[in-house]
Amino acid sequence: MRRCETLLLIIILTAGVSTALQIQCYQCEDRHDDCSSPEFIVNCTVNVQDMCQKEVLVMENGVHYRKSCASSGACLIASSGYQQFCTGKLNSVCISCCNTPLCNGPRHKRRALSSARSLHMLMPTIPLIAAVHSFLSYSH
Repeated sequence: MRRCETLLLIIILTAGVSTALQIQCYQCEDRHDDCSSPEFIVNCTVNVQDMCQKEVLVMENGVHYRKSCASSGACLIASSGYQQFCTGKLNSVCISCCNTPLCNGPRHKRRALSSARSLHMLMPTIPLIAAVHSFLSYSH
């Protein structure tokens, strides 16, 4: 491979990596209020915690909220494991995951995890890959 082709390939391959993703979520532990105010906003760990998690527990002394940053794997496993306990009745536990900034806030802002998220994140790199392929094919 020629030097310019190698350099172009390195630029394209690192383009997706250099766009580090950091999401902001609400974070609180065992609160009776929804904890969706500015003092509960935290920056999640870049490229590790890519989701916001919200737990709503219905207990004898009222509704309790837990909110945090989470990795997509851990959050999705937790939420699916507690689905059967999410009844809204006494001793109910509901865990939800979302992937947009502050999405674990008030109910009216709730957005579900999109299964197309991974494809959506790759979309900007597809034209770059096609351009490199054309460039390499043309230069030979």
